[in-house]
Amino acid sequence: MQKICVVTGSRAEYGLLKPLLIQISRQKEWQLQLLVTGMHLSPEFGLTYKEIETDGFPITKKIETLLSSDNPEGVVKSIGLGAIGFADALKELQPDLIVILGDRFEILSIVEAALIFRIPIAHLHGGEITEGAYDESIRHAITKMSHLHFASTEIYRRRIIQMGEDPNCVFNVGAIGLDNIKLLKLLSKSEVQKKLNINFKKYNYLITFHPATLNETAASQDFKELISALQKQEDSLFIFTKSNADNGGRIINKLIDDYVFLHPQTSISFASMGQQLYLSVMQYVNAVVGNSSSGIIEAASLKIATINIGDRQKGRIQPHNIINCSIEQNDIKKAFEKVKLSSFKKSLQNVENPYGSGNTASSIIKILKGIDLKKLIPKKFYDINFD
Repeated sequence: MQKICVVTGSRAEYGLLKPLLIQISRQKEWQLQLLVTGMHLSPEFGLTYKEIETDGFPITKKIETLLSSDNPEGVVKSIGLGAIGFADALKELQPDLIVILGDRFEILSIVEAALIFRIPIAHLHGGEITEGAYDESIRHAITKMSHLHFASTEIYRRRIIQMGEDPNCVFNVGAIGLDNIKLLKLLSKSEVQKKLNINFKKYNYLITFHPATLNETAASQDFKELISALQKQEDSLFIFTKSNADNGGRIINKLIDDYVFLHPQTSISFASMGQQLYLSVMQYVNAVVGNSSSGIIEAASLKIATINIGDRQKGRIQPHNIINCSIEQNDIKKAFEKVKLSSFKKSLQNVENPYGSGNTASSIIKILKGIDLKKLIPKKFYDINFD
């Protein structure tokens, strides 16, 4: 029996991986190992490992990595702490394959450890560009240490090959987040209002804003520009989901708490909503606001507008539901005005999502079953013929 080890370090990442976890756990020839780390284990970020347990997935190991500091020193030390914890876990568990998603710094820790242990790695969402965050460099580094690549678009698949990866090990399977839209039973509008203890207003916005870690301006300054724009919106409800543990994330979360405290009738916040509730809310708002990848990828499938602020997601392939604007309150206000235009709202009905149709987990399982994992190491650099 082969041991397939999946690693998750954040609420968003777990929500995306859940359809794949379900399918791996159903395979008789595989044993699922689940390593939980990062923000999942932090009270400050909602102790979201409990959601994993509630969903019925046994956690094989909890790997503590997250320090209370989110400055550069704290993040770097967290990476080192993670490498130590994962080294002990891998020595004990000896998985045959490690499955990881994305570009978080705690995921870099497990990939570094797995490389030395000669354990093959399957990576989801490689080849993507996010110019405003150091996540992009982490993502590309993970690609070079991985052996199987499950890209979300054909352009990203080609980019991974451009980085020297064997085309036979690089697959365009679409974005796994769309599986949830297809598989989850999303809540009705009345169910959402009851669960959140809110009443929707004329205009409603789902706001997720993370630090753009390569920006020269402070995260607090960027977020205050958004807050200033929100205060100009009338008859509106703002539903905040809190930021991650990157540099400046805690500052943003404090500003969210302060805003909600002062505006309890028009705003509400959550450390973690869970994938079902998050997507359920998304389908009833006028726009997703901020700089989260969910506004780039999932919102289009629900025909919902996205106000994408700043450069954090710059470079990602975008469907036509997205309104890009700078981190200046006047530009953000103009984006809110465009969302309300009847012509723009009508155009949302024709939006096509370039990230697939929601069959990613099944595609990955099928591919994995056809691969001899023992032959993945060592791997060779693939040279592109430029002649």
